[in-house]
Amino acid sequence: MSYENICFESDGNIALVTLNRPQRRNALSLALMLELIDCLGEIGKRSDLRVVILAAAGKVFSSGHDLFELVGRDIGDYRNLFEVCTELMTKLQSIPQPVIAEVQGMATAAGCQLVAACDLAIAAEEAAFATPGVRIGLFCTTPMVPLSRAIGRKRALEMLLTGEPIDARRAADWGLVNRVVPAARLQEETRQLAGQIAQASDLVVALGKQAFYAQVDLNQQKAYDYAKEVMSMNALAHDAQEGISSFLEKRTPRWTGR
Repeated sequence: MSYENICFESDGNIALVTLNRPQRRNALSLALMLELIDCLGEIGKRSDLRVVILAAAGKVFSSGHDLFELVGRDIGDYRNLFEVCTELMTKLQSIPQPVIAEVQGMATAAGCQLVAACDLAIAAEEAAFATPGVRIGLFCTTPMVPLSRAIGRKRALEMLLTGEPIDARRAADWGLVNRVVPAARLQEETRQLAGQIAQASDLVVALGKQAFYAQVDLNQQKAYDYAKEVMSMNALAHDAQEGISSFLEKRTPRWTGR
């Protein structure tokens, strides 16, 4: 897969996708978002890739939407831009592989949205996060969707209404990222987490990821009704029977993806 605004490579069963517009602070232009949607879609079709790491070139993870694309357009253009953005954020959660954001620097507005929409995130100590749209007259309404689900109402509203950035430690305390590490260890820590996930059955991981997002906004009884059916079907899978048997027999499981 060859792109102009992102880079794709694989390291064994780990897909590495890198935002590659450092000269524009990795702004999420329409072209970049379309490339990222295409790339994630292709990764989603591949059973040999178990985990995705989403990283960024340069000092900034992403500054959000490319503001040059938000000046002097008509309503159709704006609707299309935010529709593509929504498709991208949905794609991150709909592909079978878990997506880990590797955040080396500032992530603002839709860049912060990108981190919040990923399944997991590891941040360098220098990273920071903000939704500053309110300061330029364009409230971060679409970033608000995954942000509020990641960190809760009061904290999300504080970020959205003030535009003030939070540092990586606070982002971890609030649940926006999973952990914070020194910059020198960021890639190592991210790949270690990806490697741990990749050891499991790809079928079971995909099933679990899909089930997580399906149940998370349901009330408790509906969530249980859904989850018990999914788990019953999961128990019938070859990999479930193999995993349980290997545990009982004290041996390494042999996954088949069935």
